[in-house]
Amino acid sequence: MAPVVTVVIPAFDAGATIGRTLEALARQDLTEEFETIVVDDGSRDGTVEAVERAPLPVRLLRQDNRGPAAARNAGGTAARSPVLAFTDADCFPAPGWLREGLGAIAQTDLVQGAVRPDPGATRHPLDRTLWVVRESGLYETANLFVRRDAFERVGGFEDWLPAAVGKPVAEDVWLGWRLRRAGARTCFSPAAMVEHAVFPQTVSERVTDGLRLYHFPFMAARIPELRDTLFYRRAFLSRRTAEFDLAIAGLAAAARSRSLLPALAAAPYAWRVGTETLGWRRHAPRAAAGRILADAAGFAALLAGGVRARSLVL
Repeated sequence: MAPVVTVVIPAFDAGATIGRTLEALARQDLTEEFETIVVDDGSRDGTVEAVERAPLPVRLLRQDNRGPAAARNAGGTAARSPVLAFTDADCFPAPGWLREGLGAIAQTDLVQGAVRPDPGATRHPLDRTLWVVRESGLYETANLFVRRDAFERVGGFEDWLPAAVGKPVAEDVWLGWRLRRAGARTCFSPAAMVEHAVFPQTVSERVTDGLRLYHFPFMAARIPELRDTLFYRRAFLSRRTAEFDLAIAGLAAAARSRSLLPALAAAPYAWRVGTETLGWRRHAPRAAAGRILADAAGFAALLAGGVRARSLVL
């Protein structure tokens, strides 16, 4: 009997987390049969060994390191079910994830599921995790359901945006919008929940994350719909970047006019950073410095990307 859904997980050097991902899949409360495919993307750690110890049947595919888009496409090609459920090797699906996702996709073609940080994880002054609380248009593959026929019709994931900083980006964004432009119906399911691991960061790593904002003007150029679904007031990537831009403009005006009054424009950003960091007490200066430096890097990256892509995002 064919499975009703195939879970596809790309994995690269994910030995520290993928075991827990597979344990979470073993606890799914779905009564119908499902299959799990892990595509190892040239890992150099204990990823394969962790998959081989999985508490549920897993089809392990192996390839040279070609990136997450190629890995997900390989899993989609090998799937035997009419629905594909994508998650990542650092994500832990709730027991009802597949059941809720299948219920949502019964009347649609693509479902963006909710993502929240692992509630049991220790939080740090600077850390990296993921929240998905609505259908913003990014179509994060940490939690995405798509009908296989629609997926195949648009040709799966496409690596179209070279990564200037870090790992490849935006193959999931582009898949979602190609599906929408082809007439696919979409929805958001808060009940199809996945929890994302929480990783501590150094200040340097946080700044590198800021530099990755360089890619958003290129996304805006190719997918202008993001200005309505994701951006803040169409021109700003987010409310945070708008507040930082206002702070920079206010401080620059204060320096030029030799008056402190324009510096009050920095108040919303200062309030944001303060509320995010003061609770860390003795770690607050490091937490604030990491955020400010990352936001400054993001400001520069957005400007550079906007010039290169000829698509201004602030």
